[in-house]
Amino acid sequence: MARNVDTRFADPALMTTCGCGYDHALDDQGCAARAVDPVGGGTPRPLARDEGSPVERVIEASLLKALFPKETARRQFLRAVGRGTALAAIASVVPLADLKAMAQEKAPLEKKDLKIGFIPITCATPLIVAHPLGSYAQEGLNVEVVKTAGWALIRDKMLNREYDATHFLSPMPLAITLGLGSTARPMNVATVQNTNGQAITLALEHKDRRDPREWKGFKFAVPFDYSMHNFLLRYYVAEAGLDPDKDIQIRVVPPPEMVANLRAGNIDGFLGPDPFNQRAVFEEVGFIHLLTKDLWNGHPCCAFGTSTEFIEQHPNTFAALFRAVLNAAATARRPENRQMVAKMIAPSQYLNQPEIVVQQVLTGRFADGLGGIKTVPDRIDFDPVPWHSMAVWMLTQMKRWGYIKDDVDYAQIAERVFLLTEAHRHMKDLGLPVPEGPGYRKHVIMGKEFDPSAPEDYVRSFALRRI
Repeated sequence: MARNVDTRFADPALMTTCGCGYDHALDDQGCAARAVDPVGGGTPRPLARDEGSPVERVIEASLLKALFPKETARRQFLRAVGRGTALAAIASVVPLADLKAMAQEKAPLEKKDLKIGFIPITCATPLIVAHPLGSYAQEGLNVEVVKTAGWALIRDKMLNREYDATHFLSPMPLAITLGLGSTARPMNVATVQNTNGQAITLALEHKDRRDPREWKGFKFAVPFDYSMHNFLLRYYVAEAGLDPDKDIQIRVVPPPEMVANLRAGNIDGFLGPDPFNQRAVFEEVGFIHLLTKDLWNGHPCCAFGTSTEFIEQHPNTFAALFRAVLNAAATARRPENRQMVAKMIAPSQYLNQPEIVVQQVLTGRFADGLGGIKTVPDRIDFDPVPWHSMAVWMLTQMKRWGYIKDDVDYAQIAERVFLLTEAHRHMKDLGLPVPEGPGYRKHVIMGKEFDPSAPEDYVRSFALRRI
């Protein structure tokens, strides 16, 4: 028997849209006593009687209203993902008690209206999902996330101070700080946006040429010179005995243009970010040769960062941005949220991709383009920790391939650019798990151990190098 609840004196903030389609108080189970399961294709399920205390449900409703002040936006969000999934995602990364404490401790923001650039790829998920999830608004920020055509434009807009913060390829802040390929300007990495999340995709005509030793003369695309994509592709073909500067061609192509270039025959393949590897399969023009996690599982890909100048001039604003992005990353990391996140970032204002393509990337259950279905849950992850050892590895590859000509103080640059201590502090303050240990870890790339304490020895251990 459904309970009758008197809603005559209910605050509108305590009302929300149920799976039944009507607005009513959150503790009213009498609507139709059911909600929509967003994962089960809309199949109705009974509402649990014990979904937290009435006070907790009131706070949850208030939080939803704070995140989505406009009623229409709130309804659309809840109908898209389901109330239970939405609240679980929010509560999992921002415990309500911690949220109250944070609200009391926030310092005045130096700047509230911000522009953040991003490239429309799944690597940018934390920066993007923080927008519809309301993480920026929760911190008192009015953020415009600006879709940008390519990485050179991202760099230039940061150098020209047109963007306050941005989605970076992880090596870019190192390169810009050193003045490689641009005017030198100190930049910082606050968080790693994603780990893994790349693949080598080949044109279908090469399905019988899977051995990289047969790729002499191939043309490959990467998104930027200072990218993990470029460094991992070079590493991979060099291990197969090919010189990446002589035996193959490596071209810089913006990620949104990679599939079209593959279809037109301008390139034989690309080492690029998702969702374009999966989009090539979806368009039936390419197949996934391998995921880059098979070269280095847990490798960094993209990052969130800004200029050192912005941090010095807007420390409270930067801290608020830090919290917002960390919370969004924590939401995106949870496997049970991946379908919800795919739904949120697929629309035209963000990735502009078919939802099924984004969903295959985020859930790790995907078609490989060769008739197979793969299940790889960690195809992409959103571990935010900017390890100093990751930065050192990137610098070794810049040195190996001649991007850095002079001697380099690897540790000094890594620690200046990658804000590991700040990331740990903010993660701890938010109640997120903080990994233990120093900022330098040993990594294994294609079976070879990288010891960040001896970077120069590592560079000289390769027979194929430019020094």
